[in-house]
Amino acid sequence: MKKSKNVVGLIAALALPLATGGLSAWLTKDGMRMYALMDKPPFSPPGWVFPAVWTVLYVLMGIASFLVCTSGASAFRRKRALTAYALQLAVNFLWPLLFFGLEMYLAAFICLLILTVFVFVCTVFFYHISKTAGWFFAPYLIWCIFALYLNFGTYLLN
Repeated sequence: MKKSKNVVGLIAALALPLATGGLSAWLTKDGMRMYALMDKPPFSPPGWVFPAVWTVLYVLMGIASFLVCTSGASAFRRKRALTAYALQLAVNFLWPLLFFGLEMYLAAFICLLILTVFVFVCTVFFYHISKTAGWFFAPYLIWCIFALYLNFGTYLLN
């Protein structure tokens, strides 16, 4: 019974970030067409890279959150880490709405700064509970830092 409960928990943990990202992508479905027409800073990847990278990041997030949920850490530490996780996921959902949906590049940049702070905090909290969970969050933190550069460059050029 415990094994089937873990499988259901892992599926739920994967579904949450994937559904969050999928919904924000659906709400801003013309974003990649708009992105293709924008002036972009150097080292901007082609539009097809974003959905691929985000899918991998959402899967890593889901696995990391599952590791935290099923860890032997205290309820307080798990709750604190998962609260940070929920906050970053909410801000993650908001960013494409600001950037692609409303074309508010400076507001999106500020949102992304907040997201990066939440992701950093979440990475630290996750790492202290499960080193693997923390490492699974590290690529997300690196991507957010790169996204800050892209977002600010886009703001300056457009």
